Amino acid sequence: MLTSELDYELPPELIAQTPAEPRDSSRLMVIERASGHIEHRVFRDLPAFVRPPDVLVANDTQVIPARIYARKPTGGKVEILLLRRLDSVRWEALVGGHRVHEFVVEAAGQPPLRGVVLREEPRIGERHALLPADSPQSDSAARVVMFDRPVEPLLEHIGVMPIPPYIHRPPDDPARYQTVYARIAGSAAAPTAGLHFTPALLQTLEENGVGVVFVTLHIGLDTFKPITEDTVEAHRIHTEWCEVSPAAAERINAARAAGGRVIAVGTTSARTLETAAQAVARNTSHEPDAGRFIAPYRGFTSIYITPGYRFRAVDALITNFHLPRSTLLAMIGAFMGMDLMWRAYEEAIRRRYRFYSFGDAMLIL
Repeated sequence: MLTSELDYELPPELIAQTPAEPRDSSRLMVIERASGHIEHRVFRDLPAFVRPPDVLVANDTQVIPARIYARKPTGGKVEILLLRRLDSVRWEALVGGHRVHEFVVEAAGQPPLRGVVLREEPRIGERHALLPADSPQSDSAARVVMFDRPVEPLLEHIGVMPIPPYIHRPPDDPARYQTVYARIAGSAAAPTAGLHFTPALLQTLEENGVGVVFVTLHIGLDTFKPITEDTVEAHRIHTEWCEVSPAAAERINAARAAGGRVIAVGTTSARTLETAAQAVARNTSHEPDAGRFIAPYRGFTSIYITPGYRFRAVDALITNFHLPRSTLLAMIGAFMGMDLMWRAYEEAIRRRYRFYSFGDAMLIL
């Protein structure tokens, strides 16, 4: 598939710069894949489109204040963006600055935090000694940095929330770039489809008998990286850590067995579910899967969903409107079909929907 087939023109003023207030007042485009029918609602109307024994599956990752401003011993400016924790003091990170080998971070009320860049680029074939043997390589643009003490306890004081590059000013309240159910720290970006939920909306869904189950996928910044290759298939997908607990898998399998739909809240939840479904497909043990369509899973995933992919786990999807030439747009095209996707996007632009992380949502049934 040509990457140009994922391109479109978006008026810049439709890129949302601030989140909707309240969260569930954002607009919701409801799309029925079977009929092609498109309906325009508000996100708080979501309970009208789900029913027991449906189950919503959401990503409970929490964005960490991963952007750190530092200086070289000579005084030069350094910017560090933490991507993935390797052990208590080592992180995979992006390092901005000229020939950075050592750096110092001023920590208010505490001794300065010092660090070094262990190597300029991951070496081909080399694995991190403290990661599992089957863990993926670091992304080629990343560096490995080591601090003189654990940095996580200091992030609240020295770190800044890393917002997407198309948002020109961070929200006044950093909590607005977190879901209300975020609880497991580890992401460099928010699972933005979940930003529309409020505690009251979640309570309404539960009271209506619709299950809400949480999985985890820690999101890296490659979420915002466009496909630069000429073809979609030539792109190297980013690798992220995810988990479906045994309890979550049991609830999701039970909902599907009872005739309910599995509704993924966001592309990260969808990727996690499809990874867990592939774990069932790869089952080589002598234990039968006995009707399971997903299995508990804990580890790395680099699942890349493009048009032609057959979804095993996801029946419906809540998602925002995505960047052109992105892997996320390729996934949406795979889920709803390219023709219907472009009709929905054209409708969204014509009706002045808000796009990207702080934008409006679509429910694809």
